[in-house]
Amino acid sequence: MKKKYLIENMIKSIKKLPNIGPKMAERLCYHILKMKQTDVDELLDSIKKARIMIKKCSICYDIGEYNPCLICSDPNRVKNILCIVETPQDLIAINKSKEYNGLYFVIGGVLSPLNSIGPNDIKINNLIKRLESDSIDEVIIATDTNSDGEITASYLASIIKKMNIKVTRLGYGLPAGGDIEYIDELTISRAICNRKEM
Repeated sequence: MKKKYLIENMIKSIKKLPNIGPKMAERLCYHILKMKQTDVDELLDSIKKARIMIKKCSICYDIGEYNPCLICSDPNRVKNILCIVETPQDLIAINKSKEYNGLYFVIGGVLSPLNSIGPNDIKINNLIKRLESDSIDEVIIATDTNSDGEITASYLASIIKKMNIKVTRLGYGLPAGGDIEYIDELTISRAICNRKEM
């Protein structure tokens, strides 16, 4: 009886991960239970270390082992172009394309009127402070192409244009309603090359 309770508890915990339904949680649970003890220890150790060592960059809000992050502290990056992304995963996806060599800002989500997420719930004020203090000539808005991403892009563009900064949006080689973190590198490269002024 206790064993069943432990397995059910483990499945319940795994289900808390994003996009993991009951069947997948069950599969992952049994997979972990079949793993060698050394592999389980390695997994647990890597999670614990990441939780302790990973920090947010105080400049761009990406996550990593260093503050400032490796991108913000890289002297070879183009310093006058800033790409706004929703999440650290989006930053990774765009950076992998190797088409963009500027700086980033992770805004931490999107505006979503239906979910009561407004301008004060994401890092818009931090973004404005950064744009006021840095010498940025162009901002690329790289939010997802779903309705909340488009609302956020329009809202940001209206604010940034008032600061006399050029605002562009990723080109529409991206599928409508698509999430940037799941899009292949070639499509992202084309979207960066074909970005449009807003």
